[in-house]
Parts: sequence; structure tokens; C-alpha cells
Amino acid sequence: MAEAAAVVDPAAGTDAAEPFAVKVTVRGYETDTQGHLNQSVYLQYAEHARWSLLQAGGIRQSAMVDRRVGPVTIETTIRYLRELRAGDEVEVSCAFVWGEGKTFRVEQTVRKTDGTVAAEVSAVGGLLDLTERKLLTDPRAAFRDLADDPSLLGLTED
Repeated sequence: MAEAAAVVDPAAGTDAAEPFAVKVTVRGYETDTQGHLNQSVYLQYAEHARWSLLQAGGIRQSAMVDRRVGPVTIETTIRYLRELRAGDEVEVSCAFVWGEGKTFRVEQTVRKTDGTVAAEVSAVGGLLDLTERKLLTDPRAAFRDLADDPSLLGLTED
């Protein structure tokens, strides 16, 4: 159902994983009066792919809660490129792009089975200390510690 591979993209200048992807079929109730996928549902598909990637890497939501941390989205940009209709099958990719500091990027593509890119989603996120209500200084270290397979998140040993 989902595919994943870890490859560092040297052109990015930071650690970046080969996109992990999940398959989704557009459901009729997700469409609007124009017959295409409602704009808010793209965010749900992106969120589903992000949580699926974390789970594939061995990070469970319950483990994050136990450690009193949680992912937060600071900013999201969606570029709608082609419409999706009920019954369309898509693959939603997800790759964490790491730099230095408290935030990271999550780059995602919603692609039809024929290869047509329907949307691009780019988000800035962080990892929140649920007690202090502040972003962790080093989210990479926290994710690496939580994950069974940090390479799926584009995390390599420093």
C-alpha cells in the first residue's frame, strides 16, 4: 500500500528522504458542487501521508504523547495544478527536509496514477514540547530517538 526508500538528495544541501507515498482513492463525498475534490481534503490527504510515514518509521502517536511531544504545522502552501474527481486514484508522497534549527519542511505531491501532478503541498513544521508549549530546539534528534527507522524520515547519523 505504501512505498518508501531513504536516499539523501545532495542537491538539496540538507538531509532529504526519497518521498514516501500512500495511495488514496478520491471518494464521492469529498467532492464539491463542481465535481472535483474539495480544497480542504488535500490537507487531509497530506496529513494522512505524514502520519503514515511516521508510523512506517516506527513512530506511534501514543509514544509521542508519552514523551510529551507532538508535531505542529506552522505554515502550509498548496498549489492546485489539476482537478481530481471521484474515483481517481492518487499517490500522496511525503518527504521531510531537514535544516538546522527548530523547524523543518515537509514536501508532498499528490499525483494521479498516470503521473499527472494534481497538487503540491509544502509545509513548515516543528515538534512541540507539550508541557512547555514551545518548539523543541532539535526536532531531528527527537524524531531520531522516537523512530525505529529514522532513515525513512531522511535522518542519517550525524
